[in-house]
Amino acid sequence: MAQAQEFEKVLSDSDKSVASFDEHGVSLLRRVQHFLHGNPAAVPLIVLVLSIIIFGVAIGGRFFSSYTLTLILQQIAVVGILGAAQTLVILTAGIDLSIGVVMVISAVVMGNFAVGYGWPAIIAVPVGLLVGALCGLLNGALVAYVKLPPFIVTLGTWNVIMATNFIYSANETIREADVSAQAPLLHLFGTSFKVGNAVLTLGVIAMVILVLVLWYVLNHTAWGRHVYAVGDDPEAAKLSGIQTKKVLMAVYSLAGLIAAFAAWVAIGRNGSISPSWAVTDYNLQAITATVIGGISLFGGRGSILGTLFGAMIVGVVSMGLNMLGADPQWKVFLTGVLIIGAVAIDQWIRKVSA
Repeated sequence: MAQAQEFEKVLSDSDKSVASFDEHGVSLLRRVQHFLHGNPAAVPLIVLVLSIIIFGVAIGGRFFSSYTLTLILQQIAVVGILGAAQTLVILTAGIDLSIGVVMVISAVVMGNFAVGYGWPAIIAVPVGLLVGALCGLLNGALVAYVKLPPFIVTLGTWNVIMATNFIYSANETIREADVSAQAPLLHLFGTSFKVGNAVLTLGVIAMVILVLVLWYVLNHTAWGRHVYAVGDDPEAAKLSGIQTKKVLMAVYSLAGLIAAFAAWVAIGRNGSISPSWAVTDYNLQAITATVIGGISLFGGRGSILGTLFGAMIVGVVSMGLNMLGADPQWKVFLTGVLIIGAVAIDQWIRKVSA
């Protein structure tokens, strides 16, 4: 009898231990979930560090050289800036499919005014920036006041701006030599300088400063909180006194202005100015960086620092595979896996708020 009671006690203690272990495991998982919910840039940062380590081990010391790592930054400068613009729009639960062509037409306008019309570059640049802002303003007006879906609106303006770009430019490329001779200011962000063995450009510095400024605005100003609120729940934001239409107008206009700024950086990097840049899917690359960076496509969640990390992840993967001599399609494959993984993690993290 005593042995039976002792055996039952052992079983009871064992059940309690298993239950305690299960509760501890669930609690730990919840804590991780809450941490990632409160720090949306943590996941892309972890993936970035792991990517650098993996390719560094596979390739060797060459990959860890300051030259290689800064070359990656140079290659993602334009996409990183476009990703920052796309981030603002996606935070409001929208999307801007025209970001890439807005950048191209802004570059063409800058080039034509400075080289074709002979205007001073100090005037041509603001004209190009104005064109980008007006394109964004058009998108914002159609979304905020006409209440058309952002996807449809920006798909339409993508076609309109693309066609306008080719008609206005007559599909003629402005040569690097002409830009250098008549408007060297347009090459400003291609200026490079050394820090030790690292080679940086003003375009890379501009990208980092832009992201840091936007991070501060989004996290430490009333306007930034309004952007998140509109993306999280527009009706609740309206009831709380936020002028949602003005917020959307400002976001889309600012996104267009940033895309035009990316045009200036792209001219510095590429040298020449070509309307055919429009066929390069800069917009898809920007969306990829944004999604991998942990910005929720449902709006209202994410950190713009994550977008910078997302762009760097794509740059690291691309550079690593090139140095390994891998088939370029592996880059496409891995990018797709990263996008699906990022969306899956976002869904899991969103369960915390649910």
